Amino acid sequence: MTPATDQEFVEYVVRAIVDLPDKVKVERKVDEMGVLIELTVDPTDMGKIIGKEGRTAKSIRTLLRVLGAKNNARVNLKIIEPEGGRGPAMASETPSEDRFADKPAETPVEAPLETPEEAPAKASAETPPSDVQPIEEEKTTPLE
Repeated sequence: MTPATDQEFVEYVVRAIVDLPDKVKVERKVDEMGVLIELTVDPTDMGKIIGKEGRTAKSIRTLLRVLGAKNNARVNLKIIEPEGGRGPAMASETPSEDRFADKPAETPVEAPLETPEEAPAKASAETPPSDVQPIEEEKTTPLE
């Protein structure tokens, strides 16, 4: 098996997942820690590579480790984040924007909230139904 099989594997899998396979770039570096595969994709495809809660990236890393174990090598995957981070969806939104300006105001509450003074009076006015039995506490004795 050739040493660059891991690189070819990552490239093959990632190109099958992304929308822009021509923008996929895979680099392989070897050092004293093992093999490092650096993956660069188009910013619009970052979500597909990472996946929901990072599951896709974790799966690719797991398969790479299995491939590395087969060749007695430690293989790690590093996904290069594009400049500006988080891709084009987050770049257009600024923290100072009022994201809720388009939403209509909530409808008013029909019943007013009770004050702390009213709560005990209301509770004492309500009596439990006659068929409700009080809970008896279990009697326990200390172990000898």
